[in-house]
Amino acid sequence: MNYKIVRLNTQAKTSKTSSVLIIYTGGTLGMAYDESGSLVPFNFGQILEKIPILSNLNVAITVISFPSPIDSSNVSMLHWKDMAYIIHENYDSYDGFVVLHGTDTMAYSASMLSYMLHGLNKPVIFTGAQLPISALRSDARENLMTSLEIATAKIDDKPLVPEVCIFFNHMLLRGNRSKKVQSVHFDAFESENYPPLAESGIVIDYHTAAIRPYEPNRKLQLMNELDNRVMILKLFPGITDQIMDACFATPGLRGVVLETYGSGNSPSEAWFMRSLERAIKKGLIILNVSQCNGGRVIQGRYETSRELLNVGVVSGADMTTEAAITKLMFLLGQYTDRDEIRKRLTIPLAGEMTT
Repeated sequence: MNYKIVRLNTQAKTSKTSSVLIIYTGGTLGMAYDESGSLVPFNFGQILEKIPILSNLNVAITVISFPSPIDSSNVSMLHWKDMAYIIHENYDSYDGFVVLHGTDTMAYSASMLSYMLHGLNKPVIFTGAQLPISALRSDARENLMTSLEIATAKIDDKPLVPEVCIFFNHMLLRGNRSKKVQSVHFDAFESENYPPLAESGIVIDYHTAAIRPYEPNRKLQLMNELDNRVMILKLFPGITDQIMDACFATPGLRGVVLETYGSGNSPSEAWFMRSLERAIKKGLIILNVSQCNGGRVIQGRYETSRELLNVGVVSGADMTTEAAITKLMFLLGQYTDRDEIRKRLTIPLAGEMTT
């Protein structure tokens, strides 16, 4: 891919100057209104015109833009590989990374990169906006400026937040614990099952006990083998065995994230369990997560979930759907042994679940 590269504040670069790589993938933040009133991506070479205060930062900034910025609804496995590759190839040259991304699939992308960037020891901050940067009340400036500050934050010359995060509306969240919950308000993301890593006000208050610690011997490894032959099946009252069997019979399908009720409950009728059992015996891996934003799957807590455990459904504990489906894609790409994949689904890879 032929990336577009823009460098800002290079004249301020010294041995003590922090450096950040911004990766612009697309999304509302990088939009501007054209003469007809339509939103179109603006040229990031003109970003200082949109946010002139950037020139006052003692931070050397490089912007790498996708040649054709994408709507995040069109994000695919290939885009994840591009993002991870850019970070891996530039890892030693920057103190931190900021990924500008559309909000609709940001939690999926942040989750996947948390797995792909194995051994990450620097900040990778995803951010975006609900209003374009050219809008009068845009949230883009605050989200971008604070993300840059977090990406360069250090304590004892070590990165303060060495993990993949989402910063949005004054809150820094672990990326693989996040979920988009709002389409019209500025507080678009929540992390029900894990506390915020930081909150920004007059100062940025870091919750260091919640942040993955810096480990000096950790080395970055790019793990970009993925397998997207997966699906999400959400239970609903009235679902039939014909629907389930048809889903499980999808050619090439290897894994399913099953969204169940409450703490992992499902219909207890024999036909339902038979459909799951047939699929699992055929070789499918089925991962159970809750439809609720908060809480966790506890298979066996109620009679309606005990049989799921008996037929071989894997508990996703307190993972979000976004973290679960990307973890399944990641592990299916890394391993061929089904038992190994099932085992690793129950083990935290990057802080995405509580055991």
